[in-house]
Amino acid sequence: MAEITVRGAGIFGLSIAWACVQRGATVQMIDPFGPGAGSSGGIVGALAPHVPENWNAKKAFQLDSLLLAESFWSEVEEAGGVSPGYARTGRLQPIADDHALDLARAREGTARDLWPAQVQWQVIDAQDAGPWAPPSPTGRLIHDTLTARMHPRQACAALVAALAAKGVSVQTEGEDRGQTLWATGWQGLLELNKSHTRTIGNGVKGQALLLGHDARTAPQLFVDGLHIVPHADGTTAIGSTSERAFADPSSTDAQCDALLARAVTALPQLADAPVLERWAGVRPRARSRAPMLGPWPDRPGHFIANGGFKIGFGMAPRIAQVMADLLLEGRDNIPPDFRVEASL
Repeated sequence: MAEITVRGAGIFGLSIAWACVQRGATVQMIDPFGPGAGSSGGIVGALAPHVPENWNAKKAFQLDSLLLAESFWSEVEEAGGVSPGYARTGRLQPIADDHALDLARAREGTARDLWPAQVQWQVIDAQDAGPWAPPSPTGRLIHDTLTARMHPRQACAALVAALAAKGVSVQTEGEDRGQTLWATGWQGLLELNKSHTRTIGNGVKGQALLLGHDARTAPQLFVDGLHIVPHADGTTAIGSTSERAFADPSSTDAQCDALLARAVTALPQLADAPVLERWAGVRPRARSRAPMLGPWPDRPGHFIANGGFKIGFGMAPRIAQVMADLLLEGRDNIPPDFRVEASL
C-alpha cells in the first residue's frame, strides 16, 4: 500500500487524506495546531458557484465539485457518525436594476446549457420567496438551486471522525513517510515566498458572526457582497470581511459590527438575534487566485495543496479526487490554472 504523509489538517489536508484512505493508502496526518485550527475552523460555509457565463476550466472544476459534494459529505458522515451540516438549500440574490435583470435572465439560458438539469439558475418574483427574501429594487431575485451550505468547523470534525474510524488520527509532530502533501494554509504560502523572488501567496483575514437565529431550511442569501447562511444547527452565519493588512489574525473589531448592521438591513428579522460568536481567521490566497495544486518543484516526493481562498470547501471534494489520483496513481488531472507553476 502507498504511504502518504499529510502536513496540515485544514479542509484540503483532511479531504485529501480521506480520499487516499478510501483507496487503501496508509496515511499519517500532522498538524502542530490540530485539525481545523486555521480558517478551516470558521463558521460561514457558503458553497456557491461562479456565474454561468464565460465558461472556463476553473468554473467547470468547481461545478463538478459542487455536484460531487452531496455524496462526498454523505459518505464522510456515514463513516464517522458526525454531521458536517451539509445541505443543498440554494441561494437568493437581489437584482439591483434593469441592466442586472437583463444579465440575470441571460444567465438563465447559459445555466441551462452549462449546468445539469437537476440544478437551476432562475429569476423569480421576490414575493414568491416569502419572508426570507432580501429587499430587491427590481422586485426580482436570482434563485439558484446549486448553492449549498455546510458548517466549516463541523465539516472538519466530520472528516476527523471519518478518518479516525479508519485508524487515522491527527498528530502534532512526526517524520515524513512516503510521499508528503503540504496543505499548510497561509503560513505555508509565506514560507514559499521566502524561496522565490516574487510573492507566491499571502493571507487575507476575514471576520464573521454567528447568530442565534433558526432558519435551517431557508436558502442562503448573497446581498451586496455579504453571505447570510442558515445552518442545520439552528444558527445563522454572517460573513465576511476581506482584510489584506492586519496586525492580529484572530481578533475581531468594528468591522464585525458593520457586518451585523448590513445583515439586519438586508434581513430585518435578524435584528433581535443574539450574537453567539465573533470569529476571525486568515484564508490562504495564492497569487493566481485559484487553488494551488500539484508536485512541489525541485522537491521530489513532495506535493502542495493550498490557496483555497473563499472557495476551499466548495472545491474540496474534487480537489481530494485529483490529488489522490496524483499521489496514488501518478495521474495528473489538475487544470492548468490550478497548477503550482501558475503561482510561481
